[in-house]
Amino acid sequence: MFSRKLALPLLPLMAALSSAQASAQQAPPPPQVSVAKPLVREVVDTDDFIGRFQASEQVSVRSRVGGYLQNIDFQDGQLVKAGDNLFQVDQRPFDTALSEAKANLAVANSTLTYAKAQFDRVDALVKSGSQSVSTLDDRRRELQSAEASVQGAEASVDRAKLDLVYSNITAPLSGRIDRHLISVGNLVQADQTILTTIVALDPIDLYFDVDERRLLSYAETARTQGKVLQEGGGGIAVTVTLSDRDHTKFTGKVNFAENVVDPATGTLRVRARFSNPDFILQPGLFGRVSIEGSNPYKAILIPDEAISSDQNERIVYVLSADGTVTTKAVRSGPKLYGYRVIRTGLTGDENVVVKGVVRVRPGAKVTPVTVVLPQENNEAPSSSQEAAATTETTK
Repeated sequence: MFSRKLALPLLPLMAALSSAQASAQQAPPPPQVSVAKPLVREVVDTDDFIGRFQASEQVSVRSRVGGYLQNIDFQDGQLVKAGDNLFQVDQRPFDTALSEAKANLAVANSTLTYAKAQFDRVDALVKSGSQSVSTLDDRRRELQSAEASVQGAEASVDRAKLDLVYSNITAPLSGRIDRHLISVGNLVQADQTILTTIVALDPIDLYFDVDERRLLSYAETARTQGKVLQEGGGGIAVTVTLSDRDHTKFTGKVNFAENVVDPATGTLRVRARFSNPDFILQPGLFGRVSIEGSNPYKAILIPDEAISSDQNERIVYVLSADGTVTTKAVRSGPKLYGYRVIRTGLTGDENVVVKGVVRVRPGAKVTPVTVVLPQENNEAPSSSQEAAATTETTK
């Protein structure tokens, strides 16, 4: 057994050893995080708008003649081609009118033959001195009147033939037809009763509004690239995404822009035209339009999850050479290739914490795991990350 005098000097040493062991057990190792250099590549900014599709052509089908509807020669909602028969108005009144016009023409031709014979007879007598010149003038007037009557009768025949043709109502353009708006047996009033409508689906147009700021940017881009908004079919390329799960993209080109900015909204209405051979795009659908918003430039790209918030600014955590974490304030831009564009704050040479951001603090040590960012980030961000990034972009 140790004596009390020998044990007393050892007490402070034992206390110190116990404290050191407790400190060693309580201090956790530096957290492990993934760090990577930002991706630097040539990009073009894109802007998104919401637009609505409209038919490139649309017509309300009316009859040019009046009468009772006799036939409907299409199925509601089918695709039709220009010239296809759609409706038929009762043709019997027009057949009768045509026969009457032909009979009147025959009478007019008979009168003309008689008037010409009379004129020739009197003309011969005037030349022999057996008839007066005034009589010849009367016969000339009668001949000219008969010729005019023939022309009028021929015009009546042509009009009757045209009415008979118009009694068959055909499609004025190719596209998808609506339901019939009037049934067989109803009276059709000429140039008034709307029978149905047809919309052209290929090509199809998309209209969207561009604000003043981005309009000026597009104008600069167009001048640099040698393109103009009104360059029919050869203007600035756009893509549109529908609200389906496949997120299928369709490519078109801007072919028209209004010539005046709306003073009430400060926007300009723009039209893009899309090829639609499969008729997937329909008038009235909404689409998210993406359009190039800049000339190509070198951009610094990092994942959205590498960006954090510090009060009213966005920050990223950067790893120094000794493993200490520091922060850098950044200004973010649009999202491209699955990454967020960093406008200012980074040079592209930093080691940025891309995963494990919640485990780091400024001035703390970490255990870095170096990774290489792929050229495209296909990982879908969470809704909260996307909302935060969108908010920053719009500031």
